[in-house]
Amino acid sequence: MAKKVLVSGCFDLLHSGHIAFFQEAARFGELHVALGSDRTIHELKGRVPVTNERERLFMVRSIATVKDAFVSTGSGMLDFEVEMRGLRPDYLVVNEEGNTPEKERLCRELGVEYVVLRREPEAGMEARSTTALRKIEEMPYRIDLCGGWLDQPFVSRHSGGAVVTLSLEPTIEFNERSGMASSTRRAAIDLWGPRLPAGDPERLAKLLFAWDNPPGTEEVSGSQDAIGIVFAGLARSTYRGRYWPETIERNLDEGALRFVEGALNFVPLGPRRANFRVLDDTRIDANGAGRLAGAADRCWEAIRDRDIGSFGRAIRDGFEAQVAMFPHMVNATIFELIERHRESVAGWKVSGAGGGGYLVLVTEEPVAKAVRVTARRAA
Repeated sequence: MAKKVLVSGCFDLLHSGHIAFFQEAARFGELHVALGSDRTIHELKGRVPVTNERERLFMVRSIATVKDAFVSTGSGMLDFEVEMRGLRPDYLVVNEEGNTPEKERLCRELGVEYVVLRREPEAGMEARSTTALRKIEEMPYRIDLCGGWLDQPFVSRHSGGAVVTLSLEPTIEFNERSGMASSTRRAAIDLWGPRLPAGDPERLAKLLFAWDNPPGTEEVSGSQDAIGIVFAGLARSTYRGRYWPETIERNLDEGALRFVEGALNFVPLGPRRANFRVLDDTRIDANGAGRLAGAADRCWEAIRDRDIGSFGRAIRDGFEAQVAMFPHMVNATIFELIERHRESVAGWKVSGAGGGGYLVLVTEEPVAKAVRVTARRAA
């Protein structure tokens, strides 16, 4: 009797990368495909799909390597759980972007073998992704490497300091609520369309910050989101009790960008839960803000010196300072993953809060099953 294989995903704008993934997964056995519903795509990606679920289901069922396909009835990253429990597959197959601790944990519970594949194009063909095919995806993302929260006056009034950000090419579509400035990015698309306009980056970042935080906004998105999206390369923005930084220092050196993007490994955690409140039970004081500021300064110096050990320690120290002030930034899953990697990496942090986003690991060599990113260079 043939073994059963389950894969899940949106499979919007079906392309050769999807077909290659199906072909590789089908080598393990009889392939069943769980499609994310239109509602789930909107929940996870913050957009409606280009192709609705009925059309996506029709196309996937028409692929020769697919035994059957269905639209998952659940929601979130485990939207296929009910169907998986009924199907009882022998394998759950994902790629690096779809690899999450929750999926691995569900497989352990059900006795299903968990397989993580690398995204590889068919021989002689270009790598394809839904992100690359969507014009809207030309807008950058950003990651704050160290110092995040100091762009909020209620933190930097205790001790001023810098936030170090890296602008990222949209090589993958980061989930909503994952700490990659996805909401500010959507504001940028609303303001300018599918790509950044030409012009002075500080002026553009101020426009985006104002657009993202209209009068009456209760929880202001920090300006490091807008700066990280607009400013190519690395930026070091120094805050002292105000929403806009006193200074913005840039690093566009090719060696520095290669050093940083080569050191970062993103382990997906999935989006944080809805209605999560990271500001509950905060313990913000001069000591915590000062520790965070000091870590950001060391991070910037380590990038300049191309020192992987110092870079990893600075990122780890900044993360620990954040957690001391915002204890709800972490959960048991994050601590479990950190312990799994602690002895083999130089440092770590979480891109989002409350278990959402990505565990970012700093290493000299790539981490298995992790996602890699590309720094955005100056035009």
